[in-house]
Amino acid sequence: MIENFEGRTAVLTGAGSGFGLECARIAARLGMQLVLVDVQPDALAAAEAEMREAGCQVLARRVDVADAAQMEQLARDVGERFGAPHLVFNNAGVGAGGLVWESSVADWQWVLGVNLWGVVHGVRLFTPMMLEAARADPSWRGHIVNTASMAGLLNPPNMGIYNVSKHAVVSLSETLYHDLSLVTGQVGASVLCPYFVPTGITASERNRPQGGAPAQPTRSQAIGQAMIAKAVESGRVSAPEVAQKVFDAVRAGQFYIYSHPQALGNVQTRMEAIVAGTNPPDAFAERPQVGEQLRAALRGA
Repeated sequence: MIENFEGRTAVLTGAGSGFGLECARIAARLGMQLVLVDVQPDALAAAEAEMREAGCQVLARRVDVADAAQMEQLARDVGERFGAPHLVFNNAGVGAGGLVWESSVADWQWVLGVNLWGVVHGVRLFTPMMLEAARADPSWRGHIVNTASMAGLLNPPNMGIYNVSKHAVVSLSETLYHDLSLVTGQVGASVLCPYFVPTGITASERNRPQGGAPAQPTRSQAIGQAMIAKAVESGRVSAPEVAQKVFDAVRAGQFYIYSHPQALGNVQTRMEAIVAGTNPPDAFAERPQVGEQLRAALRGA
């Protein structure tokens, strides 16, 4: 929980677009010092220029969040420039679709590297810094927000790698929340679980490591990418609205952050099946036409 953001430091990964950029804009308006992290140089440079124009102190770093050494250097740079960050937004993420058995080793390494290991590195490197600052000052407050997805609470088909990565982030975040509560009352944690929000994630292949992309996506991957892109780009909740929800949650010490609370009916149905021991329910039960279209496309109808 952070009640006063002015003069505090925020570290934001994936800061060049989407939720990261919108959270940086809110942080700038609140008078925070900003550490902007992204792997895409042009997007990072544009974000840095915008925040400096707004009068912020900015440290911008091009970092692959999946790379342990790069993240370790980032943490050292942050400590030297600003000290322990008050807000850490482990937000960088990439999207991927396709039948789970058709995913290559490179697919798994890329998606888990960014979506999961990026969060792991952010937690393992910045949490000790924050705890040390808290021990030194009883009034110090910090908060960590990890970006997961509604796909971290559900298991829509033809999205296997993405689902796995986001379920892991939810688990990591819940465990982090409990672990922090054992040792301090000064550092909190939240998990962001957005549904379909236009953020640019559907174009994440642009930042895939060279040599790691398949020459030709499989049929299921192409179908999945097209369907996800259509759903995301038609989303009615905007990235700025979700970013505001993030700051509201940090102020309130709220753990779960949802962009579309109405989608939780699907989560409840899944949890009820788990408790009852019944087979997994249809992920498209509330929108059966989506499931019908996917089945027809995959079966070649």
